[in-house]
Amino acid sequence: MTTVLSVNLNKIAVLRNSRGGVEPSMLKAAAKVVEAGCGGITLHPRPDCRHVRPQDVLDIAAWLPAGVELNLEGNPFAGARTGYPGLLELVERVRPHQVTLVPDGDGQITSDHGFDLTRDSARLAPVVERIRAAGARTSVFVDPGSVGASAAVAAGISRIEIYTGPYAEAFAAGDCEFAIAECVRTAGDALAAGMAVNAGHDLSQSNLGAFVARVPSVSEVSIGHALIGEALYEGLQRTVQRYLAILAGSR
Repeated sequence: MTTVLSVNLNKIAVLRNSRGGVEPSMLKAAAKVVEAGCGGITLHPRPDCRHVRPQDVLDIAAWLPAGVELNLEGNPFAGARTGYPGLLELVERVRPHQVTLVPDGDGQITSDHGFDLTRDSARLAPVVERIRAAGARTSVFVDPGSVGASAAVAAGISRIEIYTGPYAEAFAAGDCEFAIAECVRTAGDALAAGMAVNAGHDLSQSNLGAFVARVPSVSEVSIGHALIGEALYEGLQRTVQRYLAILAGSR
C-alpha cells in the first residue's frame, strides 16, 4: 500500500507569529507542499493560538484542491475562548476529511502522549458522533504499545495515530528495537479490529524509512517539525545564491 504524506504546517505559523504580519504565508506554504505531491495538510490549532489560528484553518480549507485531504488535530475537550471557537466548532464549519483527537493541554509545548482507548473511548463516543455528522472520519492519537482497538471501534473511531516520538528518540540513540516493537504491537491491535493506522511526531528523513518498513500497513504519516527544518537546510544555499545574484545584477 502507498502511505499518504500529510504535511503539518504549524511551524510556518510559528515563524509568522514571531514577527507579526502575514509572512511567511500559510497559503503559499500549503500550495508549495501540495505542488510537491503531498496527499494531505495537517493543522493543529490550539486554544492559545500560538501557531495555527482558526482563520488559517478557514483559509486553507477554502483553498484546498480536490484530492488533497485536510486533517485537523486538537483536543475536543479544550473549551472555546477568545479567538478560538473550539475544535468541534471548527470541524463543523470547515468539514475536514479527518479529525485527529489529541489530549494535549495548554502547558504542553508539543503533543507528548495519547488517549487510552480502553479508558477513554466511551468518553470520546459523543465527540466522534459529532465529527461523523460533519462528514469526517476520526483518528485518535495513542501511545506506542497501547491496545484497546475494540473499544475504539465500538465508539465509532476509524483510525489511530501512533505517537512516534519515543521511536524517533530511540532511533537517534542507535537502539530502536523495543520502540519499534511497541509501535508494531499497537498497529497490529488496530488492524485486527478493522481500524486503519496513521503515525506522527518527530518522523524525519533519517528514521521514516525504517519505520514504515517495520510497522504494517501505515495509511498516513503526519510530519511537520522535521520536514520544515530539513527544508530550511536544503533551501538556504539556493536562496542565499539568489540574493547574491540580485545584488550582483544591481551593480
